[in-house]
Amino acid sequence: MAFGYNVHANGIRQHLIHYPGEGETMLLIPGITSPAITWGFVAEKLAERFDVHVLDVRGRGLSQAGELDYSLDAMAKDAVEVAKVAGLGKPIVLGHSMGARNAIRAARLAPDVFSGLVLVDPPVSGPGRREYPSKWPWYEDSILMADRGCSAEDMKEFCPTWTEEQRALRAEWLHTCQLDAIDTAFKGFHTDDIHQDLPHLTLPMRLVVAGAAPVIGEEDVAEIKELAPGIEVRTVANAGHMIPWDDFDGFLEAVMDFSA
Repeated sequence: MAFGYNVHANGIRQHLIHYPGEGETMLLIPGITSPAITWGFVAEKLAERFDVHVLDVRGRGLSQAGELDYSLDAMAKDAVEVAKVAGLGKPIVLGHSMGARNAIRAARLAPDVFSGLVLVDPPVSGPGRREYPSKWPWYEDSILMADRGCSAEDMKEFCPTWTEEQRALRAEWLHTCQLDAIDTAFKGFHTDDIHQDLPHLTLPMRLVVAGAAPVIGEEDVAEIKELAPGIEVRTVANAGHMIPWDDFDGFLEAVMDFSA
């Protein structure tokens, strides 16, 4: 049975949900507007292979919010300090989207804290690069709607392919995503350079690409492999950026056999 817990790490309260398993420890870092609980259906299955701890990134879910530093470096340091304070040993980090960028920077900051990285469709935008394909109004409009109170049916405008249960959970929890935290992270997609970190990473790594999304193209994969020659690449051919929501079995096939 999953249970939530809090730790004080990197100067703030950090909330996680633990999905106990018998395998290697995994710290799962969700994307820009995904509180930990929305990854529950994924973490439950991952727990058949890993001992899974899902982080509420600062300014989201039940972790501390308010007037905080929401930069990439702050979020990356959170991952480092949470792993230490929560007693996770040297976890594998699975990061989705923004969470994958956090994982890359965290592993650069503290290479001895983690045992491996699973990078799920990280935005490859940055200085001098093409823009991230999602646009700001999608985030702002949906968060403001959730802040007023909305239903699963209302959320269908923003997540038309999701199940009613998934949309209901997002409608319930999206209001916990503090708008300025999301704004800072979204702007960081265009100002932070994660590519500079990749040549410094020596951990076992796997890149999971959403084959039906415009986030990572073939040329991006080629560049990442050049910068980090040891990285494995798995593509979930028919999935959009929210891979487990689009092709759950394909996502599991791409990640469940990872080992550090």
